[in-house]
Amino acid sequence: MELTVAFSTHDGENLVTDDHAGQAKFFDLYRYTDGEVEFVERRENAKYGGDETMRHGDPKKAQKSLGALEGVDAWANPRFGPNLPRLLKKVVCVVVRVDRLDEAVELVGRHVDEIAQQRDAGEERSHVVLKPE
Repeated sequence: MELTVAFSTHDGENLVTDDHAGQAKFFDLYRYTDGEVEFVERRENAKYGGDETMRHGDPKKAQKSLGALEGVDAWANPRFGPNLPRLLKKVVCVVVRVDRLDEAVELVGRHVDEIAQQRDAGEERSHVVLKPE
């Protein structure tokens, strides 16, 4: 089984904790395959610093974020905004209760099967909340 997960970050070390996941400067992508994890790439968030007139929850904001997440199965961050129901139609949203990127990558790795199960549920998927043990 293979799972590609995007993590919202401004600096490659910390997750975005001061705002919603879609406000990140970057999305760092990791691929989980048969118990192994590898960094895939960093994608710029084209909407970062974009149209400030759009309010949180605007469907156009969700579409812009999703455009940068093409080919991603899940998206992990401590906070998601009011677009969560729209996002779930395309990706599994994983709420991670950690602040550091390395901790989130490890936490997701321990729950790959649970996340993949939600991915496979299609548009009926629900979000996943992960807390450190």
